[in-house]
Formats: sequence, structure tokens, C-alpha cells
Amino acid sequence: MAPSATTLHAETASNATVGALGKTKSGKQLRIRSYPRFDSLEDERLYRKQHLAAAFRVFAERGFDEGVAGHISVRDPVETDHFWLNPLSMHFSQIKVSDLILVNEDGDVVEGDEPINAAAFAIHSEIHKARPDVHAACHAHSVHGKAWSVFGKELDMITQDSLRFYKNHAVYPQFGGVVLDREEGARIASHLGDGKAIILQNHGLLTVGATVDAAAFWFMSLDKTCHAQLLVDAAAHGSGLKKTFIPDEEARFSYQQVGTPEKGWLAFQPYYDEILAKTAGSFLK
Repeated sequence: MAPSATTLHAETASNATVGALGKTKSGKQLRIRSYPRFDSLEDERLYRKQHLAAAFRVFAERGFDEGVAGHISVRDPVETDHFWLNPLSMHFSQIKVSDLILVNEDGDVVEGDEPINAAAFAIHSEIHKARPDVHAACHAHSVHGKAWSVFGKELDMITQDSLRFYKNHAVYPQFGGVVLDREEGARIASHLGDGKAIILQNHGLLTVGATVDAAAFWFMSLDKTCHAQLLVDAAAHGSGLKKTFIPDEEARFSYQQVGTPEKGWLAFQPYYDEILAKTAGSFLK
């Protein structure tokens, strides 16, 4: 039997898109929060930078830091061929809005007083150039992501959460050392295609999104999905039990509930709220 979402038939489009059911007994419609509208591009720039700084703090809390490896970028809404990055030598847990570095398409620092990661520029510049729909990209050397990357395989569709990446992730099937060549960045962007995530063989994970919120959540979810895959494969090998795969019809339907840009943005908001409370908003400075 084909799946359906009968409980959402009476919902507004914005609620239904993210699976939100909201109507009071008196008939009042309750609306789920969504990406805000801005009075100016400068206001949106500040919002993007605030959520970029928050994403670094959230990544730090989850152990996605490793020395100076790892980077997150967000496209500038004013100068759209520019993007904001983290300074090379600052720990994710310390990054504030005022620490972020603005670079142009040539790698020149336009705003900021610190160098950036050369590999970050080589990768992110080519992704932002190839994908006008992408406003943010995340890469880090998370443990489960780099462990799964050694197999050079896409993930199996075996859990509901894995369906966020159903026919929407790829593998970059080679390792060429630290990415310091923009041509290598262009090849990664080419393999990514129009997907939201790519597994870089023997390296780690990279995710993209229309918002930094979505890109960050996709990364967190992808790393957990890699962890689940590693556990399942180990258990299957040890027990001889066979994995049950989710059929395509159910996977396609579920993707529309769990894998959309709107759901990615929304899913990050609890983490934003949490880090805002834990830090008393110190990253906003």
C-alpha cells in the first residue's frame, strides 16, 4: 500500500511541508516557525553570520573539531560571490560573529584579520560557484563520517533518518591528499552534483544547503547515519542476520517529509536554541 499523509490534509502548506500539525480546539491555526523575511540584505547578512557562528559552537559540542581541520561557509547575501568562513587557527567553540572572515572568489580576505584554511577556500569556492542554490557548506573530520568514508560507498537506506539522503548523496571516489587545488575542489563539486551531501573517500563528510542551518543539520544527521551503518554492518557480520532495506516507494515518500530544505532548517533550530541558552549568546558578539 502506498504511504500517504492524511493527517496533514487540512494543514497550511508551510506546516505540511515539515510535518507540523497545528490547530487548536477552537479552530485557531498554529504555524511552525520558518526562515525569516528581512527588511534588508544587511539584516539577512547578520542573521546568516549569527547562525554560522552558532553552527561552529554546535559542531564543537559534538566533537567535530580536530586541530585546525574543518570549515563551514555561508554565502554573503549582499556580495553573492563572496562567502564567510572561520579563521584557520580558532577553535570552533570560541568563534563569534566578529571573528568570521569574508573572502571573495579569488581567495582575498575582504573583512577580517586572520588567514583562512586554504583547503576550505579550494573546496567551498568551487561549490558556491557550481551551485547558486547552495548558500552554505559544511566539512569536518567527524569520527563516524571518516570511518565510513574508507569504504567509498553510499549509505544504505535502512533507517528513517537515512532517508534524508535518499538519492541525494554521492561519493568522491579518490583521495588526493589535502585539497589545496581549486581543480580538486571543482571535481568534488562535480561529484556532488545537485545533492546535499558527499562522502569524501578516506577523508570525511561534506554537506550543503540553502541555509547554514540546513547544511549543519544535514552534517550532524549524516555523521549519525554513518555511525548507525557501521553498527548495523558490524552486527550483521557478527550475527549473520540480513539487513532489511526500505523500499523505493516508501523511501521517496519519506524523503519529502524528512529531507526538504525547510525541514533541514527547522531541524537545526532546537540546537540553535540550546547553544544560545548554554552560551548566553556569547557567539553573537
